[in-house]
Amino acid sequence: MDPKKKAILERIESLESNISKGREYLESGAHEDWQGFHAIFVPKTRNGKELPPHKDWVRNVYLPGCERALSKAEKLLERLTLELQKKQS
Repeated sequence: MDPKKKAILERIESLESNISKGREYLESGAHEDWQGFHAIFVPKTRNGKELPPHKDWVRNVYLPGCERALSKAEKLLERLTLELQKKQS
């Protein structure tokens, strides 16, 4: 398999996993301690305990960003597949 295609497929798989974790968090609160939700610089704390991500942030920022990235990766995979088919014929 072409290394570029393999890398894109792995990226798509990772993004789909991230989206499913985000949706599970919104539905049931699962994965609240998942490292993908951790703050980049300083985590929010209350009474010395780190707070989970706000559900509005997950719904309005995290999931749309992942979905856009997934869409771009799928389009890139389509273009790469077409280019590979043209080269082979």
